[in-house]
Amino acid sequence: MAFMEALLQVSSTGTLICCSLLLLAVYLLFFRSQRDENEPPGPKPLPLLGNLLMLDVNKPYLSLCEMAKQFGTVFTVYFGPKKVVVLAGYKTVKQALVNHADEFGDREIMPLFHDFTKGHGIIFANGESWRELRRFALTNLRDFGMGKKKIEEKIIEETCHLQEEFEKFEGKPFETTQLMNYAASSVICSIVYGRRFEYTDPQLRNMVDRANESIQLSGTASVQLYNMFPFLGPWLKNYRLLMKNLALDIKEVSELVNDLRQTLNPQDLRGFVDSFLLHMQNAEESGEKNSLFNQQNLIFSVGNLFAAGTDTTSTTLRWGLLLMAKYPHVQDRVQEEIDQVIGGRQPVTEDRKKLPYTDAVIHETQRFANIAPMSIPHMTSCDVHFNGHFIKKGTCIFPLLMSVLYDEDEWETPHTFNPEQFLDKQGRFVKRDAFLPFSAGRRSCPGEGLARMELFLFFASLLQHFRFTPPPGVSEDDLDLTPVVGFTLNPIPHKLCAVKRSQNEI
Repeated sequence: MAFMEALLQVSSTGTLICCSLLLLAVYLLFFRSQRDENEPPGPKPLPLLGNLLMLDVNKPYLSLCEMAKQFGTVFTVYFGPKKVVVLAGYKTVKQALVNHADEFGDREIMPLFHDFTKGHGIIFANGESWRELRRFALTNLRDFGMGKKKIEEKIIEETCHLQEEFEKFEGKPFETTQLMNYAASSVICSIVYGRRFEYTDPQLRNMVDRANESIQLSGTASVQLYNMFPFLGPWLKNYRLLMKNLALDIKEVSELVNDLRQTLNPQDLRGFVDSFLLHMQNAEESGEKNSLFNQQNLIFSVGNLFAAGTDTTSTTLRWGLLLMAKYPHVQDRVQEEIDQVIGGRQPVTEDRKKLPYTDAVIHETQRFANIAPMSIPHMTSCDVHFNGHFIKKGTCIFPLLMSVLYDEDEWETPHTFNPEQFLDKQGRFVKRDAFLPFSAGRRSCPGEGLARMELFLFFASLLQHFRFTPPPGVSEDDLDLTPVVGFTLNPIPHKLCAVKRSQNEI
């Protein structure tokens, strides 16, 4: 018995020594990588954990902004064992994404995003597949949406439906989330599928609810942990929920696509899906093998467009209405300008040029809301010498958009809501170079033109017809601007009153 106890003690000691040596080896490997000549500086990482103990996992963008003050505008940080180079500040981010667009133009496909798409679609793809599908998406967004009078008419029609829904509350408090999501989703559906969905349609509601849940779950600490340690996936509830939603999304999109396939008319294309199906048909007829126009790329491209086209626009609009209730003096000026220039007629896109203050408020909402603070990760396509540093090919890059939109060298009052930052002394609208909410370079948002049109038409129409106030018993000071952390930053759940303005006010 004594012999066995001694043997076990020796065995345990040996195991402990081996583990210690392994951890030491990992740490030395990390430390050496951190100290490679000319590589970006950064905090020393711990074995396996990297710099996690220095990061607020729920709000990593805030931690990274603080690190930039210590380590500079190009620095290295470890998310667990994952090495990331962070780019901070307008000048650095622009130089990388615009002046070195090719070198910083690949997409870092993290484990979760790989599980989502397996490299298919537009957002989480690289190489020829990404180039061809992005080119196709831009062409079709123009053909069926951006810059077309037809899509302006569809958005205006949607503003009317949204106003009707707001009126049903008769000035009583309500949560704006679902209605704003339904409105934005219906617009993107009209471009993708060639038809709008009624807000009561269970199919639209299910798609929107799942998209909202997935976007929120994607930003949780447990899912970020999965990206660092993928083997944990089966044990993480949020990861399992995301995979369940993904399966339902694929099923739903497949059914909608199959319905359109049955009634496809090459002489009368209704939207993005019809155009893609026609390319698939032509590839099959010509015997083209390994065509990028296949069922998987179609399903995931549609999913990309739906999620991106719904979340960013609706979230920004919700921030806009919340800010109007929070700052009634700003709302006063917006409504006074709309009343003077437009009166009671329907706002149109051309009115933007005549409404500089309203335009400034929309831009400042996008800047202040900062809904994509870390952008979507990039990856270097080759070895890069950048700002005196050497960055290896295949390195994950975080363009810290928050550091651009809140850059103290570029904005007069970066941490407060101030539309005056977009106006000159004569009250004319002024473009700002550091306004990059859609990112920049090769990976900038392909739907920027559509989003800008939607934001203006929805915002101007709603402010024309309604006065937005806090619920009874709630003061403007009580309205909380703390964001809910997800893949994008949403306003904290809240209710507003949309009080219909009288014709005398307009």
